[in-house]
Order: sequence, then C-alpha cells, then structure tokens
Amino acid sequence: MSDAHQISLPPLTAGSSQDTAEGEQRASLIQRAVTVLEHVAQAGGASARDLADATGIPLPSVYRIAQELVQVGYLIHLREEKRFALGYKLHTLGARLHDDLGVPRELKAEIARLHTDTKMAAYLAIHRGADFVVVFVADSPACPRLEPMEFGFHETPHATAFGKLGLSEYTPEQRHHYLEPHQLHRLTPATITDQPGLESALAQIAEDGIAWEHEEFQVGTTCAAVPIRADDGLLIGSVAVSAPVGWYAGQQRHIEHRLRATASRAGRIYRLGNRNS
Repeated sequence: MSDAHQISLPPLTAGSSQDTAEGEQRASLIQRAVTVLEHVAQAGGASARDLADATGIPLPSVYRIAQELVQVGYLIHLREEKRFALGYKLHTLGARLHDDLGVPRELKAEIARLHTDTKMAAYLAIHRGADFVVVFVADSPACPRLEPMEFGFHETPHATAFGKLGLSEYTPEQRHHYLEPHQLHRLTPATITDQPGLESALAQIAEDGIAWEHEEFQVGTTCAAVPIRADDGLLIGSVAVSAPVGWYAGQQRHIEHRLRATASRAGRIYRLGNRNS
C-alpha cells in the first residue's frame, strides 16, 4: 500500500492573541488561494475579473493571489488570452496522490465481493487521521452509491460512518480542535449536532469497532463502516456498506460479520503490500 500517514494534529496549547490573529490571517489567505485554484479548475481557465466576480474576492487581491500561484507553478498566465489556467506543478501533486491512493486489484475484488454478498453498495476508504477519501466503490442500479458523495465528505465527518470512525480515534480535545472549523451541521433530522451526543456515539464506536450511521447523512439510508488497521494499530482505511434502512432488517449481525471479515482480509492485503514494497 501507499504510505497513508496520520495527519498532524493541531496543538492543544493556547497561544497569544497575536499568534491567533496571525494564524487566522494565514488561514484566510490559504483559503482564498484554494478558492481561486478551485474556480480556475472548474471553469477550465478564467480571467482575473471572472475570478473576482465568481469568488467575491476583491480584484486587486485576485491579481496578487494569482501572481503568487503563477510564481510557484500552480497556475499559468495565458497572456494572449488574458486568463489564468492550472499550472503543470499540479500534475505532479495529482500523480503523487493517485500513487498514494492506488487500490490493489485484490482489494477491489474484496469490495466487489462484499457488494455481491450483501446486495448493498460497498466502499473502500483511505484514512489519514480524521480525514478520509473514498477510493473505490462497488454498486449497481439496484443499490447505488450514496449521492451526493463529494471527494472525502470533508465538511460532514460527524454525519458519516467513515468520518465518525476517524473521529473516534481522537481524544475529546483533538476532536474539538478538528471539528471547530467544520461545525456540526445538520443534514437530516437524525444528524447528531450536539457535542455531548457526538462524544457518546464516538465512545460506543471505539468500544464496538464499528461505526453505524442511521439516516444521519441521507434520509432513508443507513451506512456501516469497519476499520482497517496497520500492524501498529493505526487506522489506515475502512470498509463500508450503505443501503436503504429497511434492507438491514433481520440481517444486521450478518452484515457486521461480512464487514469485519472483509476488513480483516483487506488489512492483510495492505500489510503484505507494504512489506513487499
């Protein structure tokens, strides 16, 4: 497997108000740069004026951000067309990400078998701390994947089985720092949006070794996820299924058993791959 490492955790000690202000300013600048990059990617290139209109960032700031991104190779300036386009350095980053998230053929077969056996959409996710990316899905018209399924569900870790599995690995203090910028948004009437309720759910997940999500991400759908761990116990991935709520009636234990068995085999495949790499 690729080297999926746990993300660095934010410091738990409070700094000075000046440090906090500087940190917030840096975060704002980074967010603006990312916003510019994302819009250029979505639009297939854009002028500074288009970027300002689309993002709400003042035009002088757009020029400054775009020029800095050009200098580091993340954007290029097409002078004759008077617009910015994605830079070639992003290709290197993208290639590295695809290497990191590469899914062995044996693993794809395991997830496909899980889908066939359960008649539910089956997923493989790679975890880095509380962040995760779904890298492979086996589904069918009879039981399609979750929609919308954005790349990583980054805004709603508290509402997904994948996200709650990752959050259960953290201490309460680490969770507070991680969730603070996200907030506990309500997606459905069942979404857990209070910190004590979430802490209780995460404690149960840590004890049981399986994360259930009952209509918290999408009304009418239940999802369950089981961890894949490295030799040292680090959470490196998860195996999950999703289906309409009624499909679990009378077979919840069977589904849990299939998930654990698949996760166990997936863990062996990953560990063997690491030893041979």
